[in-house]
Amino acid sequence: MWDNHQALNQVADWLFALAGLIAIYLVVQWTIHLPVLPLKEVNIRSNSGSGELKHVTREQVSDAVHREVGGNFLTIDLEAARRTFEKLAWVRVASVRRIWPNGLDVVVEEHVPLAHWGDSALVNRQGEIFNATSDEPMPIFEGSRESVREMVHQHAVFTRLLQPLKQDVERMELSPRRAWRIRLGNGTILDLGREHLEKRLERYVQTHDLVAARLNQRLSYVDLRYVSGFAARGTR
Repeated sequence: MWDNHQALNQVADWLFALAGLIAIYLVVQWTIHLPVLPLKEVNIRSNSGSGELKHVTREQVSDAVHREVGGNFLTIDLEAARRTFEKLAWVRVASVRRIWPNGLDVVVEEHVPLAHWGDSALVNRQGEIFNATSDEPMPIFEGSRESVREMVHQHAVFTRLLQPLKQDVERMELSPRRAWRIRLGNGTILDLGREHLEKRLERYVQTHDLVAARLNQRLSYVDLRYVSGFAARGTR
């Protein structure tokens, strides 16, 4: 073999190529770990028109980057960073991109809360449950997790129908038997049953003032599960 110049040339070419690859690898590793490449700046903004965030803080995002993701400008896994940000309580959707030479640009869509989900979570306007707390005055939803989108839809319907009375839904319940009950902001409880919900609530709205005047007191409970009419009880 050592007398075969062609074979020796091939071996030399192979060794030269291998040495080149090793050199490139070492240069890349050296470049990646240069002190000028650590992440130094994390820009975070809302995807809303103002760009202002209401619940997510810059410190939360920056801590998540350095604590859970790690890496520098070149090595950070952007997809892993996105998933990490979306684990933050108020983040619904996040997008992440690099900003040369040492920064990240993080755009966040925050959850917009619509209601409390029991005592431990919130519901957003898309009908998604997320784990967070809020002191904002919002209705309380009670039902199965599978029904949350339906409850968001019905809340919008009920709110629209109650506008003439200037009453709001304070609590809304959907039982395992799919019976609806709502409590209004003034304390009145309405049993709507399982069907003809809009028709029954419209009947209540149309006759509320007349019935309340006859009873000469605020209605405390109204059973709307009748074919025509309803049963009402006033405050004592």
